Amino acid sequence: MCGIYITNIPFKEGEVKNKLEKIKYRGPDNTGIEKINNIILGHLRLSILDLDERSNQPFSYQNLHITFNGEIYNYLDIKKELVLLGYSFTTTSDTEVLIIGYKVWGKGVLDKINGMFAFSIYDSNTNKIFSARDRLGVKPFYYYWKEGQFEICSQMRPLISKTSQINEEAVQIYLDCRYVPSPYSIIKDIHKLKPGHWLEIDLEKGSYKTESYWDLQRVKTRKVSYAKAKEELHDLLRDAVKIRLQSDVPIGSFLSGGIDSALVTSIANEVSETKINTFCIGFENPKYDESKIAKQFSEIIDTNHTETICKATDVLALIPKLIEVYDEPFADSSALPSLLLNSVTKQHVTVALSGDGGDESFLGYNHFAWLKKVRIFYKVPLVLRKIIGKTFLTRLIHKKGESIRTISNIKSIKGFIPYIFIGFETLLKKRDISWLKHFSSFKHLSNNMMQQAADLNIKLWLENDSNVKVDRASMAYSVEVRSPFLDYRIVEFARTLPVSYRLHKKVRKRLLRDILKEYIPENVFNQPKSGFSIPLGDWIRGELKEEFRNVLNDEFLDELPSFDKEKFKNQFNQHLEGKIDYATNIWKVYVLARWYREFNF
Repeated sequence: MCGIYITNIPFKEGEVKNKLEKIKYRGPDNTGIEKINNIILGHLRLSILDLDERSNQPFSYQNLHITFNGEIYNYLDIKKELVLLGYSFTTTSDTEVLIIGYKVWGKGVLDKINGMFAFSIYDSNTNKIFSARDRLGVKPFYYYWKEGQFEICSQMRPLISKTSQINEEAVQIYLDCRYVPSPYSIIKDIHKLKPGHWLEIDLEKGSYKTESYWDLQRVKTRKVSYAKAKEELHDLLRDAVKIRLQSDVPIGSFLSGGIDSALVTSIANEVSETKINTFCIGFENPKYDESKIAKQFSEIIDTNHTETICKATDVLALIPKLIEVYDEPFADSSALPSLLLNSVTKQHVTVALSGDGGDESFLGYNHFAWLKKVRIFYKVPLVLRKIIGKTFLTRLIHKKGESIRTISNIKSIKGFIPYIFIGFETLLKKRDISWLKHFSSFKHLSNNMMQQAADLNIKLWLENDSNVKVDRASMAYSVEVRSPFLDYRIVEFARTLPVSYRLHKKVRKRLLRDILKEYIPENVFNQPKSGFSIPLGDWIRGELKEEFRNVLNDEFLDELPSFDKEKFKNQFNQHLEGKIDYATNIWKVYVLARWYREFNF
């Protein structure tokens, strides 16, 4: 796990070093900078495979030069194939396998590799640069392009300069989403390469193009028995976990009170040659604490368990760290406990498995159950809906006010689904959701509304919220997190299964629960789960009250494009008075304000 950088802008070596120093935490073991022709390649290394300096990057093979971030989990299989073709290797790293694989198969190597990655390869013969990002956007990839000059980097901070300008459209999208989705970024002329895409720069022509090499396909539901589906999924999970246990440094697993992390850890302990180290953080407030359940899991699975009970002050102290490492505005407050978990984990291991991705493929989130309720409403003719709307919806989903008005005016269930992820209320005077065109394919990939929601969950939320949260929180402490549920084979497999195998009546993640029964008794893992959350609303009324009042001043609020300042101030005051919990909206604007301050905008 590392940080990559490449440019054709004629920076001095000291300037490039300063850029990389800003994200040094991504790769503290080695900083490499090399100039080839007029191309500068940079790399920050977190050593995981082949710890020898021979695997430092930038890495060269004949006319090819690579800077690579990530892991190719099936690199040993690809290496065997290349050896049979007559190629030899000087390292035991996946980097060398990737660059030789590109030499042999070109873009076709992307169809062969299974991993999380972002890389750039400079071909000094053709004077072209080929880059790619993994299928599900686990690893970040930012690029700047203007009039033939480019920069590519794992994070945005090194690309921001004194002349950078804020992308006001992205600010408005953030105020709806709590993050800035690809291909947008918060800065003009800086973009994110979309997951499952490659980018090729032709330096002779001064042009570039991007193209998709993988995407979610239209669903073809298999006719397979539940027992057979369960068996196949269990085998897939075993392999996905096993290939993620390859490491030359200590490895562990995050273990919360949830189904996903318990299943990943159980399988890891089953297939590993040594006992797995597990890590969990707990909180003094029992409402937010899952550590007791995690400890029960650990005792049953038999892991080396490390539990850390944290105080509210431990989490609050990480707010400056969040602003530092999430170098775009990012308002998922669970990033704070994620930072804390990784800071504890780093004291023991460098690599950790996680359960991220299970909810997306196996319909685990609350909104999937909520969607089942709402579809009843959309079966009623629109005219009748207008009449019964407010009363019926309020009772059905326990919401009121603006949310109910928005839902009542949406014409179909397909139109309803995007609002699950962007919210039914807005802080903008005029809401424009035309940017969702980048994610509109979810409507055409399945006729089942649950699968449509799951697909948008993967294409929009997973990449831009969950994956960003995990990458920045782990890299902040030089930890590599590997998520078996984000193996593209599992994502593709899950989408072919009947929805009822994943969400059956009120039972979410049905298949995963039935597999987990083979490791942990059902009465143990069926205990109430609190989620990876913090008492943010209470803190805004208490410990953070004056901080929020000072930061969220009129001078800043007046800067925001199309922002409804009076509506927000009213929400802020109602929250402080304890009338309605508007913590999500307040935190979203606060993080944006801190970001403006951090970068002097």
